[in-house]
Amino acid sequence: MTIAVYARNTKDNFSIYLEQLIALAEIEKFKIVVFKPYLEYLNIDSDKPFTLNTFSNSEELIAKADYVISLGGDGTMLETLEYVRRSGIPVLGVNTGRLGFLATVYKEDFVKSIQLLTKEKFTLDKRELIELDKTTYFNEVNYALNEFTIHKKESSAMINIDTYVDGIFLNSYFADGLIVSTPTGSTAYSLSCGGPIMVPDSDNFIITPIAPHNLNVRPIVISNNKTLSFKVSGRSDSFNVSLDSRSQTVKNLSELIIKKADFRFNMINLEGQHFFETLRNKLLWGIDKRH
Repeated sequence: MTIAVYARNTKDNFSIYLEQLIALAEIEKFKIVVFKPYLEYLNIDSDKPFTLNTFSNSEELIAKADYVISLGGDGTMLETLEYVRRSGIPVLGVNTGRLGFLATVYKEDFVKSIQLLTKEKFTLDKRELIELDKTTYFNEVNYALNEFTIHKKESSAMINIDTYVDGIFLNSYFADGLIVSTPTGSTAYSLSCGGPIMVPDSDNFIITPIAPHNLNVRPIVISNNKTLSFKVSGRSDSFNVSLDSRSQTVKNLSELIIKKADFRFNMINLEGQHFFETLRNKLLWGIDKRH
C-alpha cells in the first residue's frame, strides 16, 4: 500500500504530520509519497530533512498512490481533484485549517485516522462532479467538485445570463453572477448566497443567483441528469467562469454547457463519520449560546 500526501506550503501543515506518518509506516508496512513542493518547503532550514519519494504532477501520483491524504482545508481538498482526476484514487481530508466540510478529520485525530485507513475501516463516499462540456478553457481538468460559477468581472456592471435546461429556456438572470452547485458544494459558495443544503447523494444541481437585481429570483434545485447551457451578455466584453477555485475569462455570448461528469470523486469516510455529524459540528446546530 502506498499513501500519498498532498498539502500546500503553509505554516499550519507542520512537519509533525509527516513524522507521525513515517512512524506509522514502519509499523503498518506502507509506503509514503509526498507532493514535491510541500516536501521541499518542509526541508527548508530543517536540521533533519525528509528523504521520501515524491510526485509533482497527476501522472506521477496516479502511477504511485493507492490513497491520498489531503492535508489542509477544503481548498486543499479541492486541489487534490486536479491530481487524482479520473483515477478514482480515494482521498482522505485532514483539516489543519478552519471550517471544513470536505476535510472532515480533525488534526488531533490524525494518527487514529491513518490507522483506520490502513485497516480499511472506511467506506467510499462517491461524490458527483460538474463538467464543463466542449471547452478549451480548463484543458483536461474541466470539472468541479463544488461548483461552476459565472461571475461579472471585477468592478463591472451586472451581467445578463440566459439559462436553459435541456434546451428549454428557464430564466434570464440579471445579477452579479450565477452558481451551479453540486450537493457537495451546497455547503460552500451557494450556501453563502442563500442556497439550500443538500445531502451528498441527492443527485441534484442547485442554481443560485449571486446578488440578483430582481429580489423575487430565488435558488432552484433540478436533477443533475439535466444539461444546462448559458449565454452571457453585458456592458463588459467578457466575464469570469470558475470551476471550484480555478478561473478563466470568457468572451461575451460564448455558449457554456455543463452536465454531470461521467466519473466521481471518491472521498474516504472513516468508521464513525457521517455527513449529519459534520453539519452539526460545523454549523453549530443544537448549541444554545444563551446558556
